[in-house]
Amino acid sequence: MKTYDDLKMLAVLWIGSVARALVMTSERIAAPRTVRLVEQDDGAFRVDGLDAPAFRLTGGTTDGPVAPALAQAIKGSRAELVLQPKRFLFRPLELPRRAGEFLDGIVRAQIDRLTPWSPQDVAFGRTPPVDIGGDRIGLTVAATARAAIAPLMSALTALGARAVTVSTPCDETGTTTSMRIVEQAGRGGGDISRLQQVLQVALLAALMLTAVTLAASTFVSERLAQEQTQVSARINAARSALMAGRDLPGGAAAAERALATRKRETPSSVITLEALSRVLPDNTYLTELQIAGDKMQIAGLTRNAPALIPLIEQSSHFAHATFFAPTTQPANDPREHFHIETRLRPVFTPGT
Repeated sequence: MKTYDDLKMLAVLWIGSVARALVMTSERIAAPRTVRLVEQDDGAFRVDGLDAPAFRLTGGTTDGPVAPALAQAIKGSRAELVLQPKRFLFRPLELPRRAGEFLDGIVRAQIDRLTPWSPQDVAFGRTPPVDIGGDRIGLTVAATARAAIAPLMSALTALGARAVTVSTPCDETGTTTSMRIVEQAGRGGGDISRLQQVLQVALLAALMLTAVTLAASTFVSERLAQEQTQVSARINAARSALMAGRDLPGGAAAAERALATRKRETPSSVITLEALSRVLPDNTYLTELQIAGDKMQIAGLTRNAPALIPLIEQSSHFAHATFFAPTTQPANDPREHFHIETRLRPVFTPGT
């Protein structure tokens, strides 16, 4: 039961990771517009580049009606919520230079020491690391209670924001670059849920298909094993019958002897080619070679065609070499075009 629960948990984690990756990829391909909402000193928010009155976000909703232009700008957008630095607790942090590759994990591990909140109750961000000498780096961590900014993010997602990003200036003057604190999916969260359901169905279908395939494979394997056993039994029976009839006249032994005799009396084509290559001079080139039974015909070019007859006959593989067509000499070529026919002898060694 524990193994089943572990597998189920791994499947859920895998499906969630794949769904989030797919949603993030689709958002990168078709990135929504970004709307930047900056908190004013009095706690109200204004949208950069939009001529609309300031509004407040309280209790997970807007405080009063929202201007139509503002609602239209936020709907389907990626909202960047820039909060006042006074909402955050800033802590400097010094680390060895080698820790630069693992900053997020290190900051998360020390967040309960740097802030009064536990890691699950805090929203935090950090500045990029800077070299402070002595093989060390420095950065600033900004943190706040997650419950303090969750209503603000929920209010924007209620207005139709596709995603909400919370950031704050890196110092209390507000003149330096903002640091990202947390990001929350809006409508994309629904996309993730739907994708998770689709992936669950796909995974279940894949498991069912795998089970059907394994069952079919097992059935086919058993059938093949049975057929193999039957074929082996027939082969053994035929071998036994062959052994029993070896000494009977006209039986399998006679056929076996006939095959052996034919093998001894039939020249080997491979050995014939090897022997022919040994006896022909280097200036002789074959253009045709035909072997039919114990007869071989060759045609080609050479400088002295008559001299080929004794060379071929002196080999133990050939006998009765003759010209079966006239010898000709092509124009502007000192070589002669020959056609020779010879009998083959069943010699099974490549030597001449």
